[in-house]
Amino acid sequence: MSRSALCLVLALLPACVTPVRPLDPARLGKIDAAIDQAIGEHRLPGAVVWVEHGSDHYWKAYGHRALIPAGETMTGDTIFDVASVTKVLATTPAVMILWERGQIKLDEPVHSYIPEFTGDGKERITVRQLLTHTSGLPEGVSTRPKWQGAETAIRIACAVKLKAAPDREFCYSDINFILLGEIVARVSHAPLNIFCAREIYQPLKMVDTGYLPDKAKLPRIAPTEMTDGVMLRGVAHDPTARFMGGVAGHAGVFTTAPDLARYARMMLNLGELDGARLFKPETVRMMTSVQTPPGMKNRRGFGWDIDSGYSRARGEHFPIGSYGHTGFTGVVLWIDPFSKTFFIFLSNRVHPDGSGNVLDLYGAVGTLAAEAVTDFDFNHLKH
Repeated sequence: MSRSALCLVLALLPACVTPVRPLDPARLGKIDAAIDQAIGEHRLPGAVVWVEHGSDHYWKAYGHRALIPAGETMTGDTIFDVASVTKVLATTPAVMILWERGQIKLDEPVHSYIPEFTGDGKERITVRQLLTHTSGLPEGVSTRPKWQGAETAIRIACAVKLKAAPDREFCYSDINFILLGEIVARVSHAPLNIFCAREIYQPLKMVDTGYLPDKAKLPRIAPTEMTDGVMLRGVAHDPTARFMGGVAGHAGVFTTAPDLARYARMMLNLGELDGARLFKPETVRMMTSVQTPPGMKNRRGFGWDIDSGYSRARGEHFPIGSYGHTGFTGVVLWIDPFSKTFFIFLSNRVHPDGSGNVLDLYGAVGTLAAEAVTDFDFNHLKH
């Protein structure tokens, strides 16, 4: 058909014919209702949501960014402390970048990089086991009595006793990622925050993402919880990360929904965004596929959650093989490579007193985000 003929056909189409949107506004409206109801029940002060599928995306702010000492309306560009999402937004990609460069070996013992990590059988623990939470290390380091400094944290982490033999059990552990962050720093000869800024956030143009946010951004940062008489704002909520000076492998990164959307887009594009390539496609496939031992009930990739007790955000429709992570402060990033969809839920549910609870919202938003996708059938995928 000639171009002129095509133009004629298009001109003759009925005026009422409009393109079908990949995201259903009615389902997105149900996300609004669920979040508004939770805010009304004082389960969180506010939130920002981003749902993206193909070329269509939905981005909305709800409620308040701050309640005390004065109320502040939530905005779409609010900067959030994403707590444990740091594990997949900073430490995991940093490790995999160095792995691609041949500077880290996944099956190398951790003590090859941290020589003082020995005793109680810890010599057998590998980098791979840290990434999959199968090291046998306990959940975290004690923060009582209070201590200060990253060096102290590493010394405590190196002295802990194993809870289980490596590769026997899944135990989600901040210690795993504290050690991984230290490995990145020692191998790259750069602090973790500097490495991530240079190698991840700057290439991806994630302008509001990183550790230790600039004080000029404080008005946009969502405060978290009152601690020792001070409202934490722009300071890591996680006590271990805070005691470490705000830079840690398990927590401490701040980001926005638009920045996190760029990161998710890069993952769906198998390591590349707008001409900037972070990873080879096979590296993305590897880190987001099951890497835990065969037969282990909890299935994890490298850093990423796939099918475990932490997978509530997958909802009722996103299939196993989608992946994501949550954070204690009330945040989620979940990515489905099958339908090319992701959703972001960012809240400061711990504000102002730590009593907020958004666990049910994780699943509700995940379910409704999948149901909003109009041009993909999730039913043919096995869960």
